[in-house]
Order: sequence, then structure tokens, then C-alpha cells
Amino acid sequence: MEMHFTTILQDTARVVLAGRLDTAGSAAIDLPFSAAAGSHRHILVDMSAVTFVASIGVRTLVLGAKTVQRRGGKLLLINPRPEVEQVLQTIGVADMLPIVHGEAEAIAALGG
Repeated sequence: MEMHFTTILQDTARVVLAGRLDTAGSAAIDLPFSAAAGSHRHILVDMSAVTFVASIGVRTLVLGAKTVQRRGGKLLLINPRPEVEQVLQTIGVADMLPIVHGEAEAIAALGG
């Protein structure tokens, strides 16, 4: 699992994930993902290159979402692959991890 993040607005980071968000993938990004969530009000997570998500990977995303929500922010998932989106919808985390299709839609959902 690879993770890259950049600040795109004063209080918003764009996190790009690539690979499998399984046990090994989650272990690889837990610390930097938590740091990104702790230092930005809003997080836009580009999921387009995530090929698989396991429950431990969902946990990583949910913990990040809770971190930003405590400060009044949002974490949005952008463009997950259909199979990844189906997993997220099936387990019922759409309220905590809203899915949008495109960065422009994500920025609009943040109110900017």
C-alpha cells in the first residue's frame, strides 16, 4: 500500500492510496494516515487505485474519519473502484465514509 498526501486548501488534504488495504496495507499507512487526519480539518481520500479493502482497512479509514469529525471536519472517499465501493456500501459505513465521484464534487460537499 502506498500513500501520498498533499494540502490542497488551507485546511484540506488530498490523500492518494494505491494497492491493497488489507492487514499489511493498513499497517503501512496507519501512522501517516492518522497524522494527516490529525493535522487537517478535511481529508479527501482518492481510492481509485485501491484494489481491495479488508475490515482492518475500513477500520483505518473510520478512525481517520472520527479524528476529523471531532474537529468539525469531514473525510470523503473519492472514486473507489466498483468492487471496493460495493464492500463499503455492504458493510454500511457510507454515513461515516461518504463516497463522491470526483474532486470537484468532494470540494462542493465540503462547502467550498
